[in-house]
Amino acid sequence: MALIDPAEEITELTGTLNSIQDVLDVDAIRKQLEELGEQAAAPDLWNDQEQAQKVTSKLSYLQGEINRIESLSRRLEDLSVLYELAAAEDDEDTREEADRELATLKGDIGALEVRTLLSGEYDAREAVVTIQSQAGGVDAADWAQMLQRMYLRWAERKGYPAEVYETSYAEEAGIKSTTFTVKAPYAYGTLRGEHGTHRLVRISPFDNQGRRQTSFAGVDVVPVVETTDHIDINEDDLRVDVYRSSGPGGQGVNTTDSAVRLTHLPTGIVVSCQNERSQLQNKATAMAVLQSKLLERKRQEEAAALNEIRGESTTSWGTQIRNYVLHPYQIVKDLRTGTEAGNPSAVLDGDLDEFIESEIRWTRRQESGAE
Repeated sequence: MALIDPAEEITELTGTLNSIQDVLDVDAIRKQLEELGEQAAAPDLWNDQEQAQKVTSKLSYLQGEINRIESLSRRLEDLSVLYELAAAEDDEDTREEADRELATLKGDIGALEVRTLLSGEYDAREAVVTIQSQAGGVDAADWAQMLQRMYLRWAERKGYPAEVYETSYAEEAGIKSTTFTVKAPYAYGTLRGEHGTHRLVRISPFDNQGRRQTSFAGVDVVPVVETTDHIDINEDDLRVDVYRSSGPGGQGVNTTDSAVRLTHLPTGIVVSCQNERSQLQNKATAMAVLQSKLLERKRQEEAAALNEIRGESTTSWGTQIRNYVLHPYQIVKDLRTGTEAGNPSAVLDGDLDEFIESEIRWTRRQESGAE
C-alpha cells in the first residue's frame, strides 16, 4: 500500500482552506469587522443595551472566525517546515510530531468547512432551545435537566453567551421543561440538527431496586425572530397567565407573581418566561420566543408543502434522533448519521462537536437531495 506524501496532503489542505475563505468571503468579513469596530467604539453604544450586546457579540464572533482562519494558515506553513526539518535531520520524533499535527489539522479544517454548509434562510440567527421531559417519569425529568446542562456547557466551551428564560422544575428531581437562548451568530444553523427526541438508557438512581430505565426528552430548536420577520399575533389568539416563579429549594426565586405564560390558542404553542423581575419584561421575552416558534412552524409548513408538491415523504419532527446508553455498556449513537462516541460523560459535559458537524453534513445532503 503506497504511503501518502505529507507534502501532497498539505497542498490539498491548503487548497481546501483557500476554498473555505472564498466561500466565507473573508474580505467581506474584515470589512464588516471594521464597521462593527466603529459601532463598538461609539460613546453612546450602551444607551441601547440590547443593540450593544448584539454588536459586541457579532464583533467577537467574526474576530474569532478570522483568528481561526489565520491560525490554520500559519499552522499549515509551520507544518511544512516541521516535515522539512524532520527529513533534513532524519529525526523520527519530529516526524511523529508532524504526523500528529497533520491529523489534527485535517480535523480542524474539516470542522471549519462545516461552517460553509450553513446557508439556510435562518442559519445565521441566534437559537432558542426548549427541552421537555417526555416518557420516563422522574428519570425523564432528570434527563431533561442533564440535556439542559449539556447544551449550556457546549455553549460555555464555545464562548457563546446563553440566557435561561424559564425552567419548570419537577416535584422530585429534574425539570419538566426549560427554554434558553444561545446568543451567537449561526447558533440556529449549528444546533438545528439537535431538534428531536433524545433517549437515555441507564440504571435509574431513583429506583431502589437498581433496575435499568429508559427515558426520553424532546429538544426543540428555533431561530430567534428579528425585526424584519413578519409574524403577526392577534391578541385575541393569546391566553396570558401570570404566576409565581418556581425553583429548586426556593433560593433566588421571584416572590411576586411576575412569571408569564403565553398560550397561542390556534396552534396550542405554550411559552413561559420567569427570569426577569418585571411582569412586562417577562411578557415581552415570552412574546419574542412565541414569535420564534411561530416563525419555525411557518418554515416547516412551507417545507412540508414543497415536499408534498414534489411527491416526497418527510421525516416528522420530534422523532428519536440519538441514544445515550450508560448501561450495560457505554455509547452515544446518532441514529441518522451513525456517529458514535464511547465516552458519554464527555458528551454530556458538552463535547458535542463531532455529532453537530456530522448532522450538519447529513442535513445538507438531505436538503440537496430534495432539490
